[in-house]
Amino acid sequence: MQGFDVCVRGAGIVGQCLALALARDGLAVALVPDAAVASGPDVRAYALNPASVALLQRLKVWDALPAHAATAVHDMHVEGDASGGGLDFSAWEQCIGELAWIVDAAVLERELAQALRFAPHVTLVAPGTAPEAALTALCEGRDSATRKALGVTVDRQEYGQRAIAARLVAERPHRNTARQWFGAPDVLALLPLDTPEPGRSFALVWSLPEERAQAMLALDAAAFELSLLEATGGAVGALKLGVEHASWPLALARADRWSGPGWVLLGDAAHVVHPLAGQGLNLGLGDVAALLAVIAAREPWRTLDDEKLLRRYARERAAPTWAMGQVTDGLQRLFSSTTPGFAELRNRSLTLVNHLPQLKRWLAARALDS
Repeated sequence: MQGFDVCVRGAGIVGQCLALALARDGLAVALVPDAAVASGPDVRAYALNPASVALLQRLKVWDALPAHAATAVHDMHVEGDASGGGLDFSAWEQCIGELAWIVDAAVLERELAQALRFAPHVTLVAPGTAPEAALTALCEGRDSATRKALGVTVDRQEYGQRAIAARLVAERPHRNTARQWFGAPDVLALLPLDTPEPGRSFALVWSLPEERAQAMLALDAAAFELSLLEATGGAVGALKLGVEHASWPLALARADRWSGPGWVLLGDAAHVVHPLAGQGLNLGLGDVAALLAVIAAREPWRTLDDEKLLRRYARERAAPTWAMGQVTDGLQRLFSSTTPGFAELRNRSLTLVNHLPQLKRWLAARALDS
């Protein structure tokens, strides 16, 4: 097989974005999809920050998305597990157009795949093949087989929780407001979407202890919807399941090495965080942007497989990904603890932050810049 500049292993959103961006910079790219293909409807939705949107705009993909596939978040309301504990964010307070965009994952992947069809420097090769390339970028996800073959170890902390994702249609309009409930130990998020029904749809991400999650998954639609109504306190009225739900186990994970001679890790292959802050894909796209910048700024004599060059990328991403992992892990521990006094502490903390505008702006800015 012909030689390539870069072999991108994994054709999820991170892998597709990387392949498309490298090709736009004139590099010859081999894109190797994963062998396993998920079955059933894709109910994933992602909250994208401005940096992620800017990358997609650069790739000419963002403006190609249909209007219903990306919904702006203007406000966010967070509730604690006691009366009065809450926190509110608004785009107006941040002096920006929107806090985030909620994007239909399946539609985004489809538009990226369409763009790749017209990328002259990208070759799609069969799963399981090993094209010759100066650099291999591993975007295979949290269970990357290639990462394991390289001898990279992963520090993985299982939460004993499972996330449930679904599409919902609400009785009341979403008004471009994202909502989140910290229920000790549950964390439930409703992210506004305009599909399947414009103005009244939400993407659900509900993190639950494993046993309770399995019990929820076993419920029929009516019982599941009743549980949702109870968990959200009727904030948006009754909620109806749009399509089947999906689930996956939750963990905090970080690879011990992100680069080596001729290879780098990106996205979930390098780091996994709890979804309570909605930053997983933003971190992965941040990896893409950082690697592109490092490659673009390399000295003329450095080849793409240069270890020193690739370590620059690893150093660039070490701090922001570590910090987000610590923040999400800390919040998860705080709101899952049953230690006496913790409930009052965490809810008072939410209320205190809500009354400190400068701190709220700082917290929001950190999430927007991930």
